[in-house]
Amino acid sequence: MAPAARKPVALRIVLVRHGLSSFNVERRIQGRDDLSSLTPEGEQQARAAGEALAPIRFAAAYTSPLRRARDTTAHLLSAQGQDLSAEPVDDLVEIDLAPWSGLLRQDLRQRFPDEERQWREAPHALTLQRPDGSTYQPLPELMEQAGRFQALLLERHGSALAQPTGAEPAPVEPTHVTVLVVAHNAILRCLVLRLLGLEATEFRRLRIDNGSISVLNLSRAAGGSIGVQVESLNGTAHLGEPLPAKGPSPRLLLVRHGETDWNRQGRFQGQIDIPLNANGRAQAEAAGSFLAPVSIQRAYSSVMARPRQTAEAILALHPGVPLTTTLGLVEIGHGLWEGRLEQEIEAGWPDLLADWKRAPQTVQMPEGETLQQVWDRSVSTWGTIVRSLAPEETAMVVAHDAVNKTILCALLGLRPADIWAIKQGNGGVTVIDYPFGTDGIPVVTALNLTPHLGGVLDRTAAGAL
Repeated sequence: MAPAARKPVALRIVLVRHGLSSFNVERRIQGRDDLSSLTPEGEQQARAAGEALAPIRFAAAYTSPLRRARDTTAHLLSAQGQDLSAEPVDDLVEIDLAPWSGLLRQDLRQRFPDEERQWREAPHALTLQRPDGSTYQPLPELMEQAGRFQALLLERHGSALAQPTGAEPAPVEPTHVTVLVVAHNAILRCLVLRLLGLEATEFRRLRIDNGSISVLNLSRAAGGSIGVQVESLNGTAHLGEPLPAKGPSPRLLLVRHGETDWNRQGRFQGQIDIPLNANGRAQAEAAGSFLAPVSIQRAYSSVMARPRQTAEAILALHPGVPLTTTLGLVEIGHGLWEGRLEQEIEAGWPDLLADWKRAPQTVQMPEGETLQQVWDRSVSTWGTIVRSLAPEETAMVVAHDAVNKTILCALLGLRPADIWAIKQGNGGVTVIDYPFGTDGIPVVTALNLTPHLGGVLDRTAAGAL
C-alpha cells in the first residue's frame, strides 16, 4: 500500500480593519497619531467581527498599538470567545501623514490643494515635509513597513507550511494555522499588495472598510517559495449590509456560478455544458437572497448553462432586469482534458499538468486554449460592459472560475501567471467600482464574499475548472 500523502498546511491570515473612529466620523485625517477613539458604532463593528470569526481558532493575534486598533482587537477577541492576547506590533501603525494629522478633509483640500490631489490621484508619488525640513514619501515608507511585518509573520509561522501536493484547485483541503491581524486602512492595503508582489502604484485598486474582514492563505509553492491566495477581501456582511456602500459611480458584481457535479468530483469541465447540481442551485438561490437588497439594473452571463442558471436564480428576486448572454465569458477550453479527473490527466500529460500547476500562463491546453486567449476575450468583454454603464448603474456578471480569475488579475494589476492567487468560490460575489470613471482605475471593493454560503471562510467545492 502506498503511503498516504502528507496533508498540506497553509498559513491563513485574517485581516480586520479597526471599527469606526471619532476621526472617521468627523472626516479628519488621522494617520498614525493616537488622538481618535472608537465610536459606539465602531465598538459594535468590532464585536460583530468577533462574532463572525467565532468558529475560527487563532494561533496568534497581532494589533497596531494605536488605541482605535487596540480597542477593536479587545472587543473582537471578547466577542470571538477565544482566550487569546494580541501582541502590539509597531509595524502595524497607520501611514505617516503627520503634517496633515487632525485636519478636516475639506480643510486639507483648501490648504494643500496640490498635495491633496496627488494623494487622490497618485498617492505613491506624494512627498511631504517633516518639521525638521526633510522630505519623505509616506506610501513607499508604508510599503517597507508592511514588508517588515510580512517578514515577521513568515519568521514566526512560516515553518508550519508544508510542501503542497498540488496547486489550486487542491486535491486535499489544507490544514490551516490561522493568525489575526487588526490594523488600519492603508497599512492593510499595503500588506495585501506586498503579499501579492504588487507595487505601491496599485494602492488605489483596493478598498478596506471599517470593521471589514479579509482572508489570505499562504502555502509553500514548488521550489520552496511562498504562494499567496486571496480568499476574500473586505467582507462587511456581518455589519448589517451585504455589500460595502456604493458611491456615485458604476458598480459591477462578478459572481461565479454555483456548484456542478463535476466541480464536486474534481473533473475538468471547461466548455462542456454541465448544469448546476442540487447544491449549486441552492448556492445560486442563496446568492439571490444575499443580493436581494441590492439595486441591479442589468445582468450578463456566459452562454453556458451553469452561469446562466445561476444568474436566473439571482434575478428571480429582481424582476424585469434583462439578462444578456455572451460567448466572451465562456470557461477556458481544456480541450482533451475536458471530462477527465486530475489523476487521468496526470497519467496522460504529467509534464503539462505540472506546468499548469506551476506556471499556468505557459500551458497550451491540448486542442484547447491558453490563459492568454481567455484573458484577451474575458477582459475585452468586461471592458465593453463597463463602458456601457451610467454612473448610477449596477450590473451583474456571472461567469466561471478561470474567466473570473483572469478578469480580477487584470483589475488588480496582476498577470495571467497569477491566477492561482485569486479564489473564486461557487456562488461567491465580488464587487468592482469605478470611482474614477469607466476609463479610470477600477477598485476591487470586495472579493469572493461567501457569508450567504456558511460564513466568513469559503467552504465551497475545491473542484477543477
